[in-house]
Amino acid sequence: MADITAADIRKLRELTGAGMSDVKKALVEHDGDFEKAKSWLREKGLAQVAKRAGRSTANGLVESYLHRTDPQLPPTLGVLVELRCETDFVAKTEDFKQLARDLAQHIAAADPLYVTADQVPNEVLESERKIYEAAAHEEGKNEKAIPKIVEGRINGYLKSVVLLDQPWVKDGKLTIRALLEQAGSSLGEKIEVGRFARFNVRQA
Repeated sequence: MADITAADIRKLRELTGAGMSDVKKALVEHDGDFEKAKSWLREKGLAQVAKRAGRSTANGLVESYLHRTDPQLPPTLGVLVELRCETDFVAKTEDFKQLARDLAQHIAAADPLYVTADQVPNEVLESERKIYEAAAHEEGKNEKAIPKIVEGRINGYLKSVVLLDQPWVKDGKLTIRALLEQAGSSLGEKIEVGRFARFNVRQA
């Protein structure tokens, strides 16, 4: 049996966002093999997320973030985000509050327009599709390849405007959806973004 240290447990917990007991169990069961333990935790986390999918998120908090371009000047950009969970117990934890702060800062920086792809109006997608089709024709793309090119660009557009599909500004390897799933696995509850609003006095 491998000698598993507190440093090993801490490192794997930071990598996966899983709970302390789950991390220790993963390392013990996989004889200290980080990759196998990480895969096991990911599978376990995804299974837990699926189980939590139908649960009600009737608790949570509203977090705000104000951004100043200069400490001497008033803020010109502000964000309000509603982060929801199942119980007020989790809503009061520092991890949950930190997640809400991270999300508010991400929204300030990444400027998403929608929480999920379902919220993007069909007329917006159709308008984008026509623009990409016209651009593909202008670029002289093969006619048969254009539908696939357009769909690829639509997917790229969604990743840029849908909060859950955006890469997290603090770690581009994680999407916001994955960040929420990690947090849900660690805190043991379903966690979701309800709504958000972003205000920028420099935008009309």
